[in-house]
Amino acid sequence: MTGVTVRTAEGTDDLEACFAVRKDVFVVEQQVPEELEYDEHDARAVHVLAIREDGVPLGTGRLLTGAAAAAKNGGDTGVGALGRLAVTRAARGLGVGAALVRAIEDVARARGLTAVDLHAQTHALGFYERLGYEVYGPEFPDAGIPHRAMRKPLNQQNP
Repeated sequence: MTGVTVRTAEGTDDLEACFAVRKDVFVVEQQVPEELEYDEHDARAVHVLAIREDGVPLGTGRLLTGAAAAAKNGGDTGVGALGRLAVTRAARGLGVGAALVRAIEDVARARGLTAVDLHAQTHALGFYERLGYEVYGPEFPDAGIPHRAMRKPLNQQNP
């Protein structure tokens, strides 16, 4: 993945880049209503951003912790919630998504979390399974799109 940097989003410009990628992927491409895409968790989440060396944003994702994560994972504040993972159409298949997931896991590890949960669109289950996530629970709709809950236990060293 030459020429791509993945980092924790810092400042207004980085957050705007994250939100622009999410708008392109979720609101425009997948037709998720904009009022569902952005929520109260965005202000407290840790956002990660993948950018090309010329500054073009390629992908983003976020990590929720504490009570916000527990509300999504069945009540465990020791488990983070990965969400809003989005990669621009032009950057898909280049390893950007996997790099974003690894960056989010690194943040979760650094915060002492024991696992990461996520709600995956069913078409993306294989992607997450290749990264060590396991499905649990029944299929459910989110913004009209079928999803499954997944979890990956974290060791405290890098995998």
